Amino acid sequence: MPYRGKYKPNRPDKYHGDPTKIIYRSLWERKCMKVFDENPNVISWGSEEICIPYKSPADGKIHRYYPDFIVELKNKQGEIETLVIEVKPSKQTVEPKKPAGGKKTRTYINEVMTYTINNAKWEAAKQACESRGWLFRIITEKEIF
Repeated sequence: MPYRGKYKPNRPDKYHGDPTKIIYRSLWERKCMKVFDENPNVISWGSEEICIPYKSPADGKIHRYYPDFIVELKNKQGEIETLVIEVKPSKQTVEPKKPAGGKKTRTYINEVMTYTINNAKWEAAKQACESRGWLFRIITEKEIF
């Protein structure tokens, strides 16, 4: 999944920010961009256009989190909603399982740290969105494909 590149929208008028500087860091993000660009229910969208501060459990310091997307769309009821979306592999959205035998390997420790930091980011995003009347969603390959 380490595919990266620039996305050129067919509808640059729908994009928040500079439509010549849209970067995707995975094919999953690219697929989302294509859907946002082409879906008539999407009014506008942006990629890494908002910043949410969060406290990292790794060092206790405040860091900045840039969710993958912000999307304004018309829902099935015809109401306008704002969604903040993070695209992640499903493996990173669940707590890592301890290795057999209980030995804490370097891989396991890294997975736990990634999961813990992601959770801190997502909790901050949920709170920031809730205070604005927005929705926060994590989308995995299961929803994309």
